[in-house]
Amino acid sequence: MNFELTETQTMVQQAARDYAVRRVGPQAAELDRDARFPVELVRGLAELGLLGVNIEEKWGGADAGVVAYALAMMEISRACASTAVSMAVTNMVAEVIQEFGSEAQRRGHIPKITSGEHITGSFALSEPGAGSDAAQMRTTAKRAAGGWVIDGQKAWITSGTHSGVFVVWARTGGPGAKGISCFLVDKGADGMSIGKPESKHGLRASTTVPLGFDECFVPDDALLGDEGGGFKIAMMALDGGRVGIGSQAVGIASAALDEAVAYSKEREAFGNPIAQHQAIQWMIADSGVELAAARSLVLRAAWLKEQKHLFSQEASMAKLFASEAANRICNRAVQIHGGYGYIREFAAERHLRDVRVTTIYEGTSEVQRIVIARNLLG
Repeated sequence: MNFELTETQTMVQQAARDYAVRRVGPQAAELDRDARFPVELVRGLAELGLLGVNIEEKWGGADAGVVAYALAMMEISRACASTAVSMAVTNMVAEVIQEFGSEAQRRGHIPKITSGEHITGSFALSEPGAGSDAAQMRTTAKRAAGGWVIDGQKAWITSGTHSGVFVVWARTGGPGAKGISCFLVDKGADGMSIGKPESKHGLRASTTVPLGFDECFVPDDALLGDEGGGFKIAMMALDGGRVGIGSQAVGIASAALDEAVAYSKEREAFGNPIAQHQAIQWMIADSGVELAAARSLVLRAAWLKEQKHLFSQEASMAKLFASEAANRICNRAVQIHGGYGYIREFAAERHLRDVRVTTIYEGTSEVQRIVIARNLLG
């Protein structure tokens, strides 16, 4: 197996790394403190082609592939996890429209996403009472003259305050997965309201909002894909999203390990830098091993998706292992910092808060285990 990156992958990785070091990293602590959405940073991602890494050039994308996307996500996440999650969801929205949209839908939305005109795109799948169990959603879309009327509530919508387009799932038929359809809803649509951003433990610079739909009318051409085909679109999106969140976890953990290594060389205890103590060395060694394994699993899943192979099981494995390993790595980084790891002047504290959600969104660790077990058991 060839683990060498292609020229394109290396270029995308380097462009993301340079931007992360030069622009994103220096603002991360301030953005977190102020809970301020990074509008200008996201526009900068668009200028670099990082809001459409796996999108065809004719739609304004970089057409660099899924592995390049994963590598870029790792670099941006290493600098600011909040900025990275906006990048992740926006790339997902563009990919879903490219895969399932009509020519008119692609032409109308994807260039606005990749250029930054939309700033971000958002998914509206989860509801107050339906997260991983998407088949239980209660939001409805009923036929009306010339279109559909959507009623219901959505929850946990990433970047919802700044998105130009929302991919919204609603029930158009009977109970279960077959009764779900998918719609493209523009920001400002009559009947759609954007709620107050949640006050979150981590990812504080990424806005997460509820959405309300009260007789929200959308035209016939807002239907994405086939009527009743929404569940398939959701599952495809979640599989790809798990590669993105696995990449995010790797990036956050990389930053935490860097902080731990640097601090352990500077901090002295019992007459020596703590890096010379075996207890610290073993924590750093364990973190290095887990980080390398997580990175390999994520890139493997990304490669399978890029090659058009089945990758659902591998995406769940990568997301499960990377997110849980990253939580352990960030926790060790705080422990190595001692009391300083518990205060906001040190980045290790932010990394631990930011990484916690990676075991929750895009399917909890428990859901990933269900997916993996079903695949292994046939």
